[in-house]
Parts: sequence; C-alpha cells; structure tokens
Amino acid sequence: MDTLDPAAQLDGSFDIVARQDAADLALGALRSDVDEVKSRLEKVSRAAARPQLDGGAAQSPELKGFVEGYLRSGREAELKSLSGAVPADGGYAVPREIDGLIAAQLKKMSPIRSIARVVQTGSAGYRKLISTGGTASGWVSETGARPETASPKFAEIAPPTGELYANPSASQSMLDDSVFDLEGWLSGEIAMEFARAEGLAFISGTGTNQPRGFLAGPTAATGDAARAFGTLQHVVSGNATGFDTTPELKLIDLVQSLRAGHRQGAAWVMNSATLAVVRKLKDSTGTFLWQPGLSEAQPNRLLGYPVVEAEDMPDVAAGTFPIAFGNFQNGYLIAERSVTRILRDPYTNKPFVNFYATKRIGGQVLDSDAIKVLKIST
Repeated sequence: MDTLDPAAQLDGSFDIVARQDAADLALGALRSDVDEVKSRLEKVSRAAARPQLDGGAAQSPELKGFVEGYLRSGREAELKSLSGAVPADGGYAVPREIDGLIAAQLKKMSPIRSIARVVQTGSAGYRKLISTGGTASGWVSETGARPETASPKFAEIAPPTGELYANPSASQSMLDDSVFDLEGWLSGEIAMEFARAEGLAFISGTGTNQPRGFLAGPTAATGDAARAFGTLQHVVSGNATGFDTTPELKLIDLVQSLRAGHRQGAAWVMNSATLAVVRKLKDSTGTFLWQPGLSEAQPNRLLGYPVVEAEDMPDVAAGTFPIAFGNFQNGYLIAERSVTRILRDPYTNKPFVNFYATKRIGGQVLDSDAIKVLKIST
C-alpha cells in the first residue's frame, strides 16, 4: 500500500492552516465593514425620525443650512449663500422656523407676555398715537345745526427698548452627534433665558435700556377721570404691613374699580407667595374665593377671573403692590423686533461653543385705566 511522504503531509497541513487564516481575516474585515455600514444607517434613521419643527414637514433649505452648516459646523460661506446675512449686522438672523419656535415657547414661559398685547416691528423703535379723551360727539335733530365739538386729546406711546441677550453653550461633541436635536435645544435655552429676563422687566423694569414695567410708574388712589394719563389707580389694603380683617372686600373693590369694558378679558397677576395667602381667603358665608380649574386647560379663578402667577411680582410687605388686576391686552404693550440673531462663538469658552442670541424688546403701559393694583398701606 502506498504511503505519503511525511514532508509532503506537513506541507499540506501548513497550506490548509494558511488558507483558513486568510479566510478568517477576510471574514473579519467583511464583518467590520458590515458593522460600520449598519452603524451609519442607524444614525441616519435616528436623525430622520427626529420630529421636525413644523410638525412633520420637510425642513427648508435655509433651516438645513443654518442648523447643519452654521450651528453645527460653523460653515459661514454656506449660510451666506442661503440667507445673505452678514456678521457685521450682529450675527445671523435665524430662520422663521426657529424664530417661531422661540416665540411659542416664550409665550408659555413668560407670564406677562401671555396676557399682554405683543406687536412685531421692523425697526428698533415703535410709536403709537392714542386718544386719551375719547372722540367728542353730541346729539342734534335732523335739521338742527351741528356745533363744533371739542378736539380730542392724544398721547404718544413709545415703549423704551433694550437688547435682550442669551448665551447658551454646547460642547463640540454634542454638535457632532447627528442625533442631538440642536434646534430644539437651542430654541429652548434661548426662550428660557429670554423669559426670565423679560418677566422681571415687564413688571418692574426701569425703562433704561429695557422695557418699563407697569409697576415702575406712578400710582394714585383717584379714579379714572381724575388721574393723569400713565398713572395707575391703586386700592389700599387697609393695613400698613399686610391685609386687614376683610381682605376679600378689598379684592372686590379692586375688581369693581376697573371699567366694565376692561373686565371682559381681565386677569389677576401675583406671585406664588401672595397666592398662598389669597387661596385661604373666604367670604362671609365661609366659601373660598379661590376656585380651582375643573380641567387642565381651564385656569384657576379668583372672584371669577383667571389668575396668572408671575414670580417677579413683589411679596406682601409695607408699601408694595403685590396684586395687579386688569385687562393687560388693553393695558400693557410689548413691542419687539421680529428677528432673533445668533452669533456662533467657538473661541471664547473652549472647548465649548457659545451661541450669542440677541433680540430688541420694549414695553410700557398702554392704557393706565386698564390695570389696577393693590397697595399694602392704610
């Protein structure tokens, strides 16, 4: 019987092992390539599944260029071809989708903005001419003479404005992650900072490089006909440091001091500390003045009117105005430029990237007859 040479058998074994090793290496490389492709596909599918700003519609080229080109990567050349904005103007104007998202979140977060009159302007200033005395009129017969009526009086409203800014920062690794919802995060951060700053300014702002708050102006105890334009009417609490023994009567006086036309759409404004005191008040029959909303969408009410919590309202203390009641749609005006600008800054706070956002906002009392305040005083 023929037998194989031992040397030939050994060479054959080495050849089989070498081919097996080569096959294993090729299979490992192929698996690595497949894993890499799967990883890329998963990232793309997750990014595609992320909800769009406008409820599912495809993003506009301007939004894609702004978010992916400028915010994530800092490619200004791509942005210029889309929007035409230049850094010399103070940054790039954000696309309308992001601006709309910021505005929607601001309305939810900023208590006074949610009830005041908000106008969009195309310039830094806003002016409005209003009549303070009403239009003069009279009664005559069909053939009677029409005597000349008195001329109405006018006042100009020019809300003081200031530049509101926010400067959120993100790490570069966050920006490099395609799954990271950059536009949602950025709009939320900007809206939160804007709401915090403007909430205080709309209530007690000085009017110097910021809006003038409705509590920053003068007040008087006289009625609407006897007060100067721009002066709010206050109702005293009856106690030098707090409420008197019948605080519910003072709240009723505050409601009735507002004209019937303004009471349609009026609301209470106070902070949570004052609200904790007011919620315990009862009328003469022992019924709470506070009425909780029957559903989540229905606001809580006090004497039949909705309550807005504004933490920047003062606490109950001597000489303060802890409670306001009025029709803020008629009584307070917010004027803002319709454009928010963002400047990408990757140098100041390395390794983080700052997004410096600015917007011009102004505000002041529009009709001083439409807002009443409670003063802690005798």
